[in-house]
Amino acid sequence: MSAPTAKIVLLGVLGNAALALIKGVAGGFGHSYALIADAIESTTDVFSSLLLYLGLRVANQPPDANHPYGHGRAESLATFLTVAFLLASAGIITYKSIAHIITPHKNPAPFTLIVLIAVVGVKEGLYRYYQRKSGETASSALEAEAWHHRSDALTSFAAFLGISISLIMGKGWESADDWAALAAAAIITYNAWRIFRPALADIMDEDRFDALR
Repeated sequence: MSAPTAKIVLLGVLGNAALALIKGVAGGFGHSYALIADAIESTTDVFSSLLLYLGLRVANQPPDANHPYGHGRAESLATFLTVAFLLASAGIITYKSIAHIITPHKNPAPFTLIVLIAVVGVKEGLYRYYQRKSGETASSALEAEAWHHRSDALTSFAAFLGISISLIMGKGWESADDWAALAAAAIITYNAWRIFRPALADIMDEDRFDALR
């Protein structure tokens, strides 16, 4: 793996770790499960980014006796692990959101909206950066990482809408925050499919099969 690519991946690790901490603390003090759910996703992003880093290192190793065609498929395998983390986080968020919907709780604090606006801006910026780099390197794993950041931006925006509704509508609308977290889980699941499909095509050599038809 080239030094620039390593720096790109490690940038994502550090960024996700910092955002997970900020969102988790803000969600806890601000009584917002949508923000806590967002922090859960960012935490899984830290581990998936580390897996991506290891996968790209393996993929860039030269051919050897046991792998005469190289190690390029390791990148797709790293993408599959990224998808697994996304689906796991979506499942956790769904379970916790439903539990909060059926349990009375306070409205989120207004300051959580400021945190979410900042998070959406940062994550959308990271998405655009990774998308550009994935195009330059033709890396499916970096594209998966880009969509990881986009999904985080979307979940943060969904949390922003849910918290806004609960604050504007007041008593009786506390669960809008939790419904926003459920919507975020659906977005994460959809993005997991978007990431999974190209990696599966690479593993199955779909282009090669098309060429033989």
